[in-house]
Amino acid sequence: MSRIGKKPIIIPDNVNISLADNIITVKSGNNQSTQPIPAEIKVEIQDKQVIVSSKKITKTTKALHGLIRSLINNMIIGVTEGYEKVLELHGTGYRVNPKGTAIELTLGFSHPVVFDPPQGITLTIEENKIIHIKGIDKQLVGQVAAKIKHFRKPDVYKGKGIRYKDEFIKLKPGKSAKAAEGGES
Repeated sequence: MSRIGKKPIIIPDNVNISLADNIITVKSGNNQSTQPIPAEIKVEIQDKQVIVSSKKITKTTKALHGLIRSLINNMIIGVTEGYEKVLELHGTGYRVNPKGTAIELTLGFSHPVVFDPPQGITLTIEENKIIHIKGIDKQLVGQVAAKIKHFRKPDVYKGKGIRYKDEFIKLKPGKSAKAAEGGES
């Protein structure tokens, strides 16, 4: 039995949850999120709580029990508060500009990189160096942040590239620093 899966999920007052045909729907205002529930997992909505349990105990249901509970909890947080990731551009001449709903990244390539976000994701730009990625789906926000970061990963020698706001890159010493220490004879 999963420790996380055992915990009931408290439903806030402004959130409506419905379960039909093994698909759970979470609504709050204009935001709505849905998630299919596997047949081996039982979800009950009672007394402003969601209780997740497994119908029979097998290796798969043990794995799915905590996962489904976490996904439902993330959906509730997503429709009420939302999720956000912040990326920073580090490097001379690196910048980002809005282009409608898309963004145009100048990252030292011979051409600018244009990224169009998927539906449900909003991108805002601050000071041409900081990108705010917002949405109600935690997995999608993280996936978009990873895709944007992949365009120019942080360099471990110079520190240039796209990184998360609080990410620290430990810089490696180059060849000249190693030779100066007496690495070569």
